[in-house]
Amino acid sequence: MHFDFHNPYPTTRIPVFARNVVSTSHPLAAQAGLRILWKGGNAVDAAIAAAAVMTVCEPVSNGLGSDAFAILWDGKELHGLNASGRAPASWTPDYFRRKHGDGATTPPKRGFDSVTVPGAVASWMALSERFGKLPFADLLEPAIDIAERGYLLPVVVQQKWEAAVPELGQQPGFAQAFLPRGRAPRVGELFQFQAAAKGLRRIAETKGAAFYGGEIAQAVERFARDNGGSITAADFAAFKPEWVTPISKNYRGHTLHEIPPNGQGIAALIALGILDQFDLASLPVDGPESQHLQIEAMKLAFADVYEHCAELESMQVTPAQLLDDGYLASRARLIDRKKAQDFRAGNPVKGGTIYLTAADENGMMVSFIQSNYMGFGSGCVEPTFGISLQNRGHGFSLRPGPNVVAPGKRPFHTIIPAFLTQDGQPVMSFGVMGGNMQPQGHLQTVVRMLDYKQGPQAACDAPRWRFNRGLEINVEQQMNQDTVRELQARGHVVEVINDNYQDFGAGQFIWRAGEPKVEGYVAASDSRRDGLAAGF
Repeated sequence: MHFDFHNPYPTTRIPVFARNVVSTSHPLAAQAGLRILWKGGNAVDAAIAAAAVMTVCEPVSNGLGSDAFAILWDGKELHGLNASGRAPASWTPDYFRRKHGDGATTPPKRGFDSVTVPGAVASWMALSERFGKLPFADLLEPAIDIAERGYLLPVVVQQKWEAAVPELGQQPGFAQAFLPRGRAPRVGELFQFQAAAKGLRRIAETKGAAFYGGEIAQAVERFARDNGGSITAADFAAFKPEWVTPISKNYRGHTLHEIPPNGQGIAALIALGILDQFDLASLPVDGPESQHLQIEAMKLAFADVYEHCAELESMQVTPAQLLDDGYLASRARLIDRKKAQDFRAGNPVKGGTIYLTAADENGMMVSFIQSNYMGFGSGCVEPTFGISLQNRGHGFSLRPGPNVVAPGKRPFHTIIPAFLTQDGQPVMSFGVMGGNMQPQGHLQTVVRMLDYKQGPQAACDAPRWRFNRGLEINVEQQMNQDTVRELQARGHVVEVINDNYQDFGAGQFIWRAGEPKVEGYVAASDSRRDGLAAGF
């Protein structure tokens, strides 16, 4: 496919063209991935190195206590990895009601009772063992070095770091780890994370065994016990990531692939399946008609996902039923092209985060995402090894239904990597991080590239909307004012937001050039973060 590489949107970024490329939301992570590629590693090795650096350089979004997912093309076929953590053995609805009151509807947002077993380190181990070329310990060297020597804080990360202090400053271990001078570091100020360097070194030396049942898991258990939590080293030791077959949906001659539930990637597939019923390319790309149809399709998708999706074994409907062409056509018919609606879930049954991507000249492409959720996750940081723990347990429900909490169960998850193919061949590894913005970002950028032939950087830079609830949407301040007014006239309750980072996600994109032989890639990195696409 030939893009129009003219970019009509204000941006600080240009696309990167190279044979080997890494795109992340922090420059040091992208450079770490390139360092590994120069050393003879492949795209998987580069992605692991970049992911490890991200735990140090963007702790507002992820840490050694994160969860992760990946989709990768190994040169021949597509593979999916679900490394989202499971609930501790002690967790039941009664456990939370006894501790937090009968009125609680979800586990708490912060603290140890929001922490499920972290899966990110296990994802690194699994990816390295199955697809990596270099020794696992080599991949963590850049992260260890940066954690020990420190780095100067960039602008966007600093803003989010400082904003989190009032809520999280009193969580166990948070101030010791992340307020080294009694406050958040300032822009350009050195931050060192010696505890995380120690944790990374033990993970490297033991190929992760110290983390899953060994001394790091035991330290987390002691720390949890001292601070009201119930997670144990045995919970860590029992965890295994799961290789899965991605689910998919055809759209405009291409196929979008997502990880199956417990993740929300199916929302992007549902929305695209609905939009497939409309001729978007005949409508102006930034006009109200196209934007309205995309918003309404996304709302329909979320209505179904929030009603039906959870861990796959707990769902009462299947992904295939939710993605059925006839069902999606019936959902598309509910859209009023002139009026915003508050949709409810249908019945398909018949009779938040860092994202990075890497690709190498041999054709391997990796779409990888890891997250602590909700900015610094639980706020709990084990002090000996610098394990900043996620709060994915908050995604469970305490009410009966597919997502009700249970021992060893995985919660509904927001983080989703994505992958695009055409005729069974790889086209693009990509993702857009940021809570429930992620499937919305997948939808909007894919539509811009496939329907309107915008290049990856332009699709990334274009103004975005975000659906919240009911008729409420946010739009970025650079969205066309006439379009905003027309959306309001159609009944959308529109709030214009100036904080792009917080509300509209941030993407990384690698598009492959050349078939059947890899000639190179074009990469884009979102200007809403401090990131970098780099290659050689």
